[in-house]
Amino acid sequence: MQALFIHQNFPGQYRHLAPIIAQRKGARVIGLGERANPCPPGVTHLRYPPPEGAGEKTHRYLRPVEASVRRGQTVARALVSLRQKGFVPDIICCHPGWGEGLYLRDVFPDARILQYCEFYYRSDGGDVGFDPTQEVTLDEMARVRTLNMTQLQSLEATDWGISPTHWQRSRYPAFIRAKTSVVHEGVDANFATPKGATTVKLPDRTTFTKGDEIFTFVSRNLEPYRGFDVFMRALPEILARRPGAHAIIVGGDERGYGRLPADNRSWKTVMMEEVGAKLDMSRVHFTGRIPHEALVALFRISRAHVYYTYPFVLSWSLVEAMGCEALVIGSDTAPLAEVMRHEQNGILLPFFDHARMADAVVDALANPDRYAPLRKAARRTMLEQFDLHAICLPKQVALFDAVLQGKPGTAAIPVPEGTP
Repeated sequence: MQALFIHQNFPGQYRHLAPIIAQRKGARVIGLGERANPCPPGVTHLRYPPPEGAGEKTHRYLRPVEASVRRGQTVARALVSLRQKGFVPDIICCHPGWGEGLYLRDVFPDARILQYCEFYYRSDGGDVGFDPTQEVTLDEMARVRTLNMTQLQSLEATDWGISPTHWQRSRYPAFIRAKTSVVHEGVDANFATPKGATTVKLPDRTTFTKGDEIFTFVSRNLEPYRGFDVFMRALPEILARRPGAHAIIVGGDERGYGRLPADNRSWKTVMMEEVGAKLDMSRVHFTGRIPHEALVALFRISRAHVYYTYPFVLSWSLVEAMGCEALVIGSDTAPLAEVMRHEQNGILLPFFDHARMADAVVDALANPDRYAPLRKAARRTMLEQFDLHAICLPKQVALFDAVLQGKPGTAAIPVPEGTP
């Protein structure tokens, strides 16, 4: 059996599935991507050259489309080279979000194709228009609709799809939902656990341990899509009411999922200009990105972990924090509402109400014992829904095999009643 996994940031969502398939007797597994990331054991990692972006004169709606076509063309050329060397996959797993899935059927017409359905763009009910200060014009609606062009073309030629959450699946058109199962990538319950290191040394050499009055905010990039602006507006009030507390803020300054400020500064710079004068910076720690092990240790010692998100993709970090028995203070938005229940396994609050966030964090810092049952329930949720080895990976393997055998519907994951 020959299997091909394609992701521009390979291994991406295939970091657990690809090496499991590679362990099978007689299996040959190739991972194809652009970036030079560590490769899972048993998998041959091949890279394609960075494709050109869109031309300056391309219509702005079509720039992402042109970039995707160029990437798809680059991938197709890499696949032709593989075919010429004798590699013809029985099954291809691919993330179609950047155009890599466009021409799979043309190069390998007989391969089974399983595509990762992460997010379908719409101008209502999701990230676009969620901020009430941003008007959704007809021009914006047209731009957003055009974003789906290459993903639709890729999915039209696929055998089956996989989405990490029911809400993310629900964003897709009905004909795609009908052939899409819901299986999360999973989190290692033995890694994201309350047991383990409980001392964290930050890049500024400050050291914290369990029992210290700290609260945390984590995002790959500090941006409004993950509530960074709301958190920063709540921060002066929290620090004023809890004079012994420290805020630890993890994340980069690069462009993330949303827009940059008009002058291309970072959101950190913008928010520090707004609230920085009100902050005791000896108690505010911007770490940038930190190693995964340090992040998990931080979850273990945090008295309150703030995780907000627009209606968008759910972060792995949220599930890891729950696995570490962190008290999550989150936004009452669709991705979180699928995972959390208010005052049962965490706290859910209106996204833009920074005063409510401040009150919740202050109470969590002042009364940590009160929230112990929520912390325990958070880990139970992680174990019941997101445990990598007990739940998610076996489901991924079952779906992989069903698609390989041409019977993907036999492994479809039931959709909760009322879900589109």
